[in-house]
Amino acid sequence: MPADLAVIGLGHLGLPLAQAAVAAGIETVGYDTGPATDSTLTAADIRRMSAAGFRVATDPAELGRVRTAVICAPTPLGADQTLDLTAVGEAARALAARLRPHTTVILESAAYPGVTEDHLRPILESGSGLRAGRDFHLAYSPSRLDPGSRTHGFANTPKVIGGLTPACTESAAAFYARLSDKVVRARGLREAETVHLLETNFRHVNIALVNEMAVLCHELGVDVWDVIRCAETKPYGFQAFRPGPGVGGHGVPLDPGCLPVPARTPGHPLRMVGLAQEVNNRMPQYVIQRCAALLNEHGKSARGARVLLLGVTYKADLADQQGSPAREIASRLRDLGALVSYHDPYVSGWRVRDQPVPRADSLYEAAAHADLTILLQHHRTYDLQGLAVKAQLLLDTRGATPVGAAHRL
Repeated sequence: MPADLAVIGLGHLGLPLAQAAVAAGIETVGYDTGPATDSTLTAADIRRMSAAGFRVATDPAELGRVRTAVICAPTPLGADQTLDLTAVGEAARALAARLRPHTTVILESAAYPGVTEDHLRPILESGSGLRAGRDFHLAYSPSRLDPGSRTHGFANTPKVIGGLTPACTESAAAFYARLSDKVVRARGLREAETVHLLETNFRHVNIALVNEMAVLCHELGVDVWDVIRCAETKPYGFQAFRPGPGVGGHGVPLDPGCLPVPARTPGHPLRMVGLAQEVNNRMPQYVIQRCAALLNEHGKSARGARVLLLGVTYKADLADQQGSPAREIASRLRDLGALVSYHDPYVSGWRVRDQPVPRADSLYEAAAHADLTILLQHHRTYDLQGLAVKAQLLLDTRGATPVGAAHRL
């Protein structure tokens, strides 16, 4: 049965898009060579989508029966720190073999400037015999998902669109206008792709700044959380970011100095981005230093210490572990000889370096038994006041505990 929309790639981008489309009354089919991997949607969410008509296609032929196809394939960082476009290429080839004239093809996967035109377009054209901008529409739209947010969804988050031609932009804009209250038209593909570059790097650079402030404030004996609380009352020129044990999530910092040669601007890398990544990558080790110092102050060694990690996901109240610093922190603690366990209401089993980490069933009992408890992620279910009373020693890396109840980052 034909559908209006095909979402190719049912991960952290594709499934929420499909959910929004189904809610807007758009007949939607999902296609992926692997299982659905989005961890922000519950089984009940998927059942509701299915009841509303959403279905997962196993036959790629169904991709040739839609008006709009959105590619949401993952683009993780490769070993050379550039985006791995393998999955995008696979999605494009599956679509190209069935692509029909007048179809609108949109890329939402994380991409650096030039990916849509220089990588995606040739695959689609060679596989279909059609020409982008003449026979089918081609556009890019950076994803602006805020997983788990109760205030920012598809409808009230403006959608940026950039097409190969003005007609491509308008066709993509017409589709997204069915999902979002506001559509913002970029001048072209590369401008839209660079929006993603700027928004992602903005987050990382500002988190790096506040992480450095956290380290400095600790050395000065200053409460960084109170500093931020006061600073964010300024009504202009300031946006509050908060420090933490590291930066997780799917949005990785992108430095044009690491892009493939055709897209690189020689001599003009984003030095600030590289430095920010360096700062943020140091935070797990800084947490370990604080742990060792706290244990030492209380007459204990890291070797043999019982350490409980609270919250191992990258974001509060989600099961997604992508990029979470918890894994590195657990690894470093084990290297020091600590006996590591964890508690997370969203993670039933956890492995680090292919070794299982014991899961604490009774949170308060585990905190009372541990020599050191580390809050890595502040899930709503955690009663921090109660934990502060039960724990022998509590390090709060999120500034979520009441003042004086714990040692804070």
